[in-house]
This record gives sequence, C-alpha cells and structure tokens, in this order.
Amino acid sequence: MTGDGADAPEVPDLPDRPAEAASAAPEPPRSGSGDDDLVHAVGIGPGNTELLTRRAGRLLDEADVVVGFETVVDFVASETDAELITCGYRDEPEALGRFAARVADGARGVAVLMGDPNHSGYQFLGKVEAAVDAPVAVVPGISSVQVAASRARTPMEESVFETLHVRGDVSPALARLGRAVGDRNLIVIPRPYDWMPEDLAAELVEAGADRCLDALVCERLTHPDEQITRTDLGTLADGGGGTAPDTGAGGDDPGDSAFSDLSVLVVRA
Repeated sequence: MTGDGADAPEVPDLPDRPAEAASAAPEPPRSGSGDDDLVHAVGIGPGNTELLTRRAGRLLDEADVVVGFETVVDFVASETDAELITCGYRDEPEALGRFAARVADGARGVAVLMGDPNHSGYQFLGKVEAAVDAPVAVVPGISSVQVAASRARTPMEESVFETLHVRGDVSPALARLGRAVGDRNLIVIPRPYDWMPEDLAAELVEAGADRCLDALVCERLTHPDEQITRTDLGTLADGGGGTAPDTGAGGDDPGDSAFSDLSVLVVRA
C-alpha cells in the first residue's frame, strides 16, 4: 500500500461498531520515543481557532497529512501546510485508506475531530484506528459542551451530559435524561435532524419534566454568528423560542427545526 498515487490505496475494512472498538481498552503505553511513531486524533474545539490548544496547534503545524470530515478540516486548513484529505460519511473508507497509505509511508498523520474527541468522536476514532497500522493517541480539545456550560452557568459536576450525535439507538440516553431532569442540569448535544432541541424538550415534558424549567439552545458557539435562545422547556417543546416558532417537534429535515445542526441544549435544574 503506497501513498504516492501510483496505485489506488487499499480501502480498509472498518468495524461495524467503531465507537465500541475505540473504547474497548485503554490506550497502549507510550514507547517514550515522542510523537513520531503515533497518529494523533486531535480535538479542534468548536471551530474557533483561538480555542485550539497549543498541543493541537503544534501537531497540525508538524503534520504531513491531515484527515477528517470536510467541515472539520476547513476550520483548521489555515493552521497547517499538510496534505488535507477530506471525507463525508459515504467516502470515509476511501479517505481513510489514502490517509493510512501516507502514514505507512512514514508521514506524520493527524485526524481532526470537532470539539473534544471524547464527546461524540469515538465513531470516527474507531475507524481511524482500524485503518492505520500505528498507535493512535487522543488529544483532547475544548468542546462546545464546555462553552455551553459556561454560557448557561451550569457547573459540570452538577450536570448530566449526553450526546445524541451518534448513529443508532439513543433511547438509553433519553431515559437517563428523563430520570435526571429537574434534579440536575442537562447538557445535551442533539442529533440532526431527528432529535433536535424541540424534540428533546417534548420528550422530557412527556416524561414528566416541569415545563417551567429554564432551557437554553446554544448555536454555533464561539463563532461570530453565535446565538443563544433563552426560553423554558414547555415553550421549546411547543416549538417556540427559535427563529421559526411554528416548527415544533417532529421531523428529520433541516426545515423541521428552528435551530442549527451546531447546537447544544442546556436545561437548568
């Protein structure tokens, strides 16, 4: 497998449950030889380069090849001179095959993930680990979850965090939120577009939550067009509070929600 373009790179066989594969065991012990033998999975923060950690910035600056979803790579393209390999859900295997070929040829590889890889990032992390023949080290980043907690003044130790930004069944996470609402703050990453803030509010109200609980929908945090909608759980469940008040819960298209796909919902206890 080569990365010089002479032959098409091998398409890796990616795991069916990549998040479970990524979290199956702790990271292996480091060899003590520094970063040269590692691939790094780097959290780039909420997309504002001022919130890149110094370590993330250094790794991007030193990288020979960077892989990630197109929207994620675009946020840090100006921070590196590396070859940029972008993908969507449909061409992940092919992109990761090209990335793995470059790493196998000795390139320093960095996979970039939005926010902190430990928040919603393990599916892509598991695919990177399956593709490359090298140890992968996670480099945490600032997350929009942390920024949302700051904006809403909800201490993390007094909150329950759930991410729905995953493929598959989210009913266990919804059940945990239903049990905690009212007693603890909730910080939730919605899933575009079937579990958006309105849908989550309606689910919580149906589970018995007080409609008067403060609810904040934080969109595009730290960006110039950041917007925070401050309402209550009942109004949000009924479809109010956003830029399209009559939208309401239900649906799975962008037009079915008043809010951006880059949103965090906070429900204060």
